[in-house]
Amino acid sequence: MEQLTELEIAVFQLDMGFAPAERCVDWAVERLRLDQEGDDLEVVLLASARGRDEVLPLADVIIARYRGAQRRDQQFLAGKYIVELHLAYLQRLESVSSLDAIFTRLYPALAYPDWLVMLSRNCEYAMDVPDFEQPFEEEFNYIAALWANADSRADFDRLYSRETSNRHDVMLG
Repeated sequence: MEQLTELEIAVFQLDMGFAPAERCVDWAVERLRLDQEGDDLEVVLLASARGRDEVLPLADVIIARYRGAQRRDQQFLAGKYIVELHLAYLQRLESVSSLDAIFTRLYPALAYPDWLVMLSRNCEYAMDVPDFEQPFEEEFNYIAALWANADSRADFDRLYSRETSNRHDVMLG
């Protein structure tokens, strides 16, 4: 099954309330269009599913079947979502305010990961303090670039430096 990570990211975003169920449905429709479903009944059913309550169980079966115990880590899926958000921010489709609302939900949902501390903090502060906009953008660029190049959470963890994140701060005084 090709493109399973794409479905995992869509399911993560749907489950967190960040994306509509149609994104998972579109994934299944595309698999059918490209004849990549391999006669997988759940993919066929997912292509015609409507709403979160129909989509999540079907997508979960598909992911479990093809990933098994190798399911993607929630932080990895969040990191890939941050890559999408970064692109949307650069295209002015997301703002500091909209990102703050997302990070405010994401940070505790992921149990406060170290790599999200400075990004979340700087985003929150940038809403009210203009001096934090540049440090926020520097940290956002840094974190998004690391996740864009990571094929796993272990890849990200090997590259991430808390010291680098700490440099994306406002120097007072």
